[in-house]
Amino acid sequence: MENPEFELDVVAIVNDTVGTMMTCAYEEPTCEVGLIAGTGSNACYMEETKNIEIVEGNEGRMCVNMEWGAFGDNGCLDDIRTRYDQAVDENSLNEGKQRYEKMCSGMYLGEIVRQILIDLTKRGFLFRGQISETLKTRGIFETKFLSQIESDRLALLQVRAILQQLGLDSTCDDSIIVKEVCGTVSRRAAQICGAGMAAVVDKIRENRGLDHLDITVGVDGTLYKLHPHFSRIFQQTVKELAPKCDVNFLLSEDGSGKGAALITAVGCRQRELEAQQH
Repeated sequence: MENPEFELDVVAIVNDTVGTMMTCAYEEPTCEVGLIAGTGSNACYMEETKNIEIVEGNEGRMCVNMEWGAFGDNGCLDDIRTRYDQAVDENSLNEGKQRYEKMCSGMYLGEIVRQILIDLTKRGFLFRGQISETLKTRGIFETKFLSQIESDRLALLQVRAILQQLGLDSTCDDSIIVKEVCGTVSRRAAQICGAGMAAVVDKIRENRGLDHLDITVGVDGTLYKLHPHFSRIFQQTVKELAPKCDVNFLLSEDGSGKGAALITAVGCRQRELEAQQH
């Protein structure tokens, strides 16, 4: 790239998911899948080159960045999408897109909960049937509140205190219902994300003609790391839906940065070798 101020030599363009996989693969050679479960959601994996139509040759493997957040944009998830998912989608900046991500990533879980709370309040099950101005505010219920409310150490009085911070005057019964709603939304998110990962690892097993696959998944993302139950439910779902795969999950620290550096180093080395050959 040419720039009047500086010269920039682009060796590789790497997204955070691939970077996460590469960082963990450096530590653990069986790592062939990357997962981001945070504000957004995405996965990548090592596919057999012979299965990639746009690449010549049949030898070796190639990393495929799935951008799986867009799964369902063609309507294939409509059977499991709720009216709350539809409301979140309609009020988003990219309506009709990233539908899978909108069901299982941190950016949207709080908003799903808010839509459910509004519906339950309208039906008279919550907050004495009174919808506050606060509850009408899009984005007011942040995903971090789910993590706080679902903490096993949190008593109902503390749940009420969190709701009061949001301007929601709640009774103990309200707090019980809100906690149940939060748990249901995050549990579904973990199971949906886990189902996607189970499909990926089982595809790798089938591609290689194996009866059993041992594989490691490199993981990064605040939802996976900070939510009190997400990672456990996610891992249990993968285990149930991919019984022929023994999947190990390895947490990545600053995966995207380290992984990009590793890929750049390899790219530079390959370029030097090619230059020497010519």
